[in-house]
Amino acid sequence: MNDAERQDVDGMPGVAAGGRIYRHRVSTRVWHWLNAVLLIVMLMSGLMIFNAHPRLYWGEYGANTDTPWLWIGPTPQGGHVLLGSSIDIPTTGVLGRSTNKDGGVSTHAFPWWSTIPSGYSLAAARRWHLSFAWLFVIATLAYAVISVWNGHVRRDLLPKRHELKPAHLWQDVKDHLRLRFHGDEPGQYNILQKLAYGLVLFVLLPVVILTGLTMSPAFDAAWPWLLDLFGGRQSARSIHFICAAGFVGFIVVHVVLVVLAGPINEIRSMITGWFHVREIKGHGPEGEQA
Repeated sequence: MNDAERQDVDGMPGVAAGGRIYRHRVSTRVWHWLNAVLLIVMLMSGLMIFNAHPRLYWGEYGANTDTPWLWIGPTPQGGHVLLGSSIDIPTTGVLGRSTNKDGGVSTHAFPWWSTIPSGYSLAAARRWHLSFAWLFVIATLAYAVISVWNGHVRRDLLPKRHELKPAHLWQDVKDHLRLRFHGDEPGQYNILQKLAYGLVLFVLLPVVILTGLTMSPAFDAAWPWLLDLFGGRQSARSIHFICAAGFVGFIVVHVVLVVLAGPINEIRSMITGWFHVREIKGHGPEGEQA
């Protein structure tokens, strides 16, 4: 191993070594793939939990006789999503009314193929959800401590002052529209990545964890301020659902951008840590800008 490669492995991502860059530390890679599993299980088990009462409310309480701000349910001919009392979105065949795995009609909010377990069981879904949620919390806290300790947050995630200037932001937007994602520093996150990761790490993650705790009677008793913070258990449930939808949106955009940027190089770098500059779209055979 030459000096450049040894310097990279010792924790200096972004330093080129023979046409490749050590881009992702072990802690980042482990957390990424662990999250991929944990989030999928939590999202799918969360949908089954939602199926038990497919309505969302604001405030302290919510029951069938109360007016929800969101309801996913069946109609005589299909299914629909009802927002408030006036917006009715037909969803026949997917949400509210679908075909179950036995070929019959299901009137649950989400179809069997999107839930864990696939057959209706609130108790089993809660066990799956809570078990993986605690693993998620532990993994997130561990990653946060490690990332602060090794400088990953300061060096890679926090935007620099010049990156927040409107001209720089607009240039990055134009680069993305041209499918040029890595710019002149392929070892560094661009500003749109930093903003997206910051939204997930510093907003969605804390809020989804705290709202999850707010829905627990045990934590309500131990930390009653959680109910005041979110305006009641039903408000916490609504915010939890919105955050989950935010995670789904982030995952979809993330996967699409990985495919557009070059999936083999991107996925390999998240497995091995090494990112091949020569394989960046828009670069020449030696990694120079084409």
